[in-house]
Amino acid sequence: MRDRRGAAGRQVAVLPVGSFEQHGPYLPLATDTLVACAVAREIADAHPVHLLPPVTISCSHEHAAWPGTVSISAVTLHAVVRDIAGSLRGSGVDTLVLVNGHGGNYVLGNVVQESVGSGTRMALFPAPEDWETALDRAGVQTSLLSDMHAGEIETSILLHAHPETVRPGYETTDFLADDRRHLLTLGMSAYTGSGVIGRPSLASADKGKELLAALADSFGAYFSLLTSEEELPGDATETRARAGGERG
Repeated sequence: MRDRRGAAGRQVAVLPVGSFEQHGPYLPLATDTLVACAVAREIADAHPVHLLPPVTISCSHEHAAWPGTVSISAVTLHAVVRDIAGSLRGSGVDTLVLVNGHGGNYVLGNVVQESVGSGTRMALFPAPEDWETALDRAGVQTSLLSDMHAGEIETSILLHAHPETVRPGYETTDFLADDRRHLLTLGMSAYTGSGVIGRPSLASADKGKELLAALADSFGAYFSLLTSEEELPGDATETRARAGGERG
């Protein structure tokens, strides 16, 4: 059988996963999707990947108190991503990176976890460590804990990538709620009246530009790992299965 990967080796697809949820009075409902797409575009500009259109609605149930927020179940999101991975695999693209723009999409970690030995190499990006590196490089002052929603990071990225979507008001809407241990039980409205948790007043387009550049640099290590022709631990399962099929 012809190897559809050809001389280019493993083919890598990048899938931005966003959400459609409130982001305070100054950022659009599509903020997480726009952020995920901006990160994915930066990756595609720096690495030879197949850039896919985004998943635009995901698991935003904790934001349901605000009109406009739309969610799907974790089961549905899991199935959508698995179906996309399977379709890609059928056309010879055996590696999929999920660029997640919404912290509530916990199920994406399970999708990647379950991909081991499935015939598709998968990764979830960015990891917290990648964000920490980017924050330091960009001079972001708010920690990942405090910058939970519509804060310095997201506002900075949109000021750079989509300034036309940022309305006035971010300069005066800072609000911190670092102890959010019951968030999944009570929802966001138990912790913020505005829908904002973070310090958007510190945002700037320059920070947004540097954040994206830093994330693209961090992705280099992922790309090297995912395109390696050496077997990853999970790949051995697939290799044995193929070998058994060829002998039968």
